[in-house]
Amino acid sequence: MSQPSSPTQRSARTALAVQAGRLAGRVSRRAGMGAGVTIGGRVALAVAPGVIGELAAGREAVVVSGTNGKTTTTRLLVAALQASGVSVVSNDTGANLASGVASALASGASGARPVLEVDEAALPRVIAALDPRLVVLTNLSRDQLDRYGEVGTVANRWREMLASRPAQRVVANAADPLVVWAAQESDTVWVDTGLLWREDATACPACGALLEWGDGWYRSACGFAKPEAAIRLTGDVVEAPGEHVALSLSLPGRWNLANAAMALAAAREAGIDLKEAAAAMSDVREVGGRQATWRLPDGRRARLLLAKNPAGWTEVLRFLAGADSGVVVVLNCRVADGKDPSWLWDVPFELLAGRPVGASGERHLDLAVRLRYAGVDFVDDRDPLLAAGKVGGDDVEIVATYSAFVDLVRRIRSLRSA
Repeated sequence: MSQPSSPTQRSARTALAVQAGRLAGRVSRRAGMGAGVTIGGRVALAVAPGVIGELAAGREAVVVSGTNGKTTTTRLLVAALQASGVSVVSNDTGANLASGVASALASGASGARPVLEVDEAALPRVIAALDPRLVVLTNLSRDQLDRYGEVGTVANRWREMLASRPAQRVVANAADPLVVWAAQESDTVWVDTGLLWREDATACPACGALLEWGDGWYRSACGFAKPEAAIRLTGDVVEAPGEHVALSLSLPGRWNLANAAMALAAAREAGIDLKEAAAAMSDVREVGGRQATWRLPDGRRARLLLAKNPAGWTEVLRFLAGADSGVVVVLNCRVADGKDPSWLWDVPFELLAGRPVGASGERHLDLAVRLRYAGVDFVDDRDPLLAAGKVGGDDVEIVATYSAFVDLVRRIRSLRSA
């Protein structure tokens, strides 16, 4: 039986893992197989399974997780920290599994503070390795059922994870019963962001009875209830003990106000002045291609939005309901999207009735059926940019699922550089 490695040997192994990961990433990029982030992290973890913990040791990492908003919340928090003079390393490519975390830690300066988004299913594994100073939990809703399983299963895994870390400091969304169930026994700062999507939180996670909902509260017969929040989002104002901070974001939509409220709460935990943090967040105009704008060949402005699941789609469609621009809906069903598109029937596409609409993406025919049943007239083209040229409206909003969004970001950036 081999003896445990000494700290010096572990450090040597970690150094080798970092070098091997960087080499794998370079080979991947030169071969045109991607950015090299995921493969680099996989190689590093294969060489040194403990690479995440060793690279993060003593660096007071912050982890952001949830079904919706983790990328934007992470980006806003990074902006606030950097504006205050903190050196930060983050996985801004969106690679949020253990491999992406390993790559991010290996790429940044050794003293930089890690601020990392983490996939909700991967969170228990990553937290065990990373031992973060702070965990930020945004929300839980249905997403990729073929990969995650039921949303209650993820909530229970989070609860078990946090129960094993009783001293863990957490910033959590008090408006989401599933998040409250996961974090209620932790050292938690509750943030009330409001919750419009309730379809995945109808039953009490503690006893299974239907939750009773009221104006700003929910409760169950067993005693489970919405906790009192220290920080609240009211309209576009974040209320914290002793201070109110108005948000003036460049990013659109109520969902981004909620993301900013979570990021502000995390910044407050890091000792950042809330007004200074909010000012830094207002300068963030695009997050990984979200809200990217460009000109179509006919001169109209187009904007790209990401929506991955029923909760996200519902928020985006409600936001667009007050405008008269054209809308192109893009649906792929690859592994990264979830292969089952039955969730389309949980999305209120009826909100698009009377608008110029296009159906696009690899599964544009599934969309066409859903839009027809919603009473929405539409044009149809598998190519989103061609669909945007066909659809009417002074401007065009393109709303895409994840893999379609990633493909479009690449195409848009090539158009901008042309």
